[in-house]
Amino acid sequence: MKRLLALVASLSVAACATAAPVEKTTMTEPDAVQVMVIGAFHMGNPAQDVANAEVDNMLTDERQAEIAAVADALVAFKPTIVAVERITEAPDYIDPKFQAFTPGMLSENADERYQIAYRLANMSGVKRVYGIDEQPSDGEPDYFPFGALMAHAEETGQAEALQGQIADIQQLMADFSAAQKDNSVADMLLMFNSDGPLSSPDFYYRTFTYDRGETQPGAELQAYWFMRNAKIFSKLTQVTKPGDRVVVVYGAGHKFWLDHFAENTPGYVLIDPAPYLENAAAE
Repeated sequence: MKRLLALVASLSVAACATAAPVEKTTMTEPDAVQVMVIGAFHMGNPAQDVANAEVDNMLTDERQAEIAAVADALVAFKPTIVAVERITEAPDYIDPKFQAFTPGMLSENADERYQIAYRLANMSGVKRVYGIDEQPSDGEPDYFPFGALMAHAEETGQAEALQGQIADIQQLMADFSAAQKDNSVADMLLMFNSDGPLSSPDFYYRTFTYDRGETQPGAELQAYWFMRNAKIFSKLTQVTKPGDRVVVVYGAGHKFWLDHFAENTPGYVLIDPAPYLENAAAE
């Protein structure tokens, strides 16, 4: 854990060190929907992002014990719903993969939806697991038009600056990959769920600087990324009811906006996962 804190400090991360779980809002209505967003790294190494980390084998006995400690800590939240990054059918948004889930699958599938979300749901007796992801259908916009931004940067002599920005993110992912050697799964999740570069929306906001006149691919990328996350949260509102306690397990790049919606949507309360993860790291 000390090695993790040293790395976090070097990346200018203001780590959250709270003794007990706390809410990030003053809302106290007993019927509010409590939402905890776990920003996860992709445990199965799908390599689908702009910058990807090389992730250790999560199926070893050591890593399985560490993930079990994370789930044990999250059980204390007493979730009534678990939601994951998966496309499912409207209007129910039920995740069919969880319906077929058995604990034996944990030794075979490293995906974070299995390892964290399904494991937690199974341990907590949760029956309501939803897939709330959003992807464009025919005729809908690309929610991450990064190609258009790259083409514009090339045309306007800004390609080197954009590549530098990408290199910054790649370096953060490389640092994360290297940190795995000395840190538990809970420690690594803390890197994505406390204030700092790995949980910052800085990458998206910096895209505004590439826009020129009415050609604004940076603004469009930011807006469409907001739209995707807004639709994700909209689906969550459709499957929750007053008093629910929700754990959302999603790629860490979504956490900023999902936290924002949970914190600002009337009737919803944002719950900080960091204290729970700290408890798991202390095990």
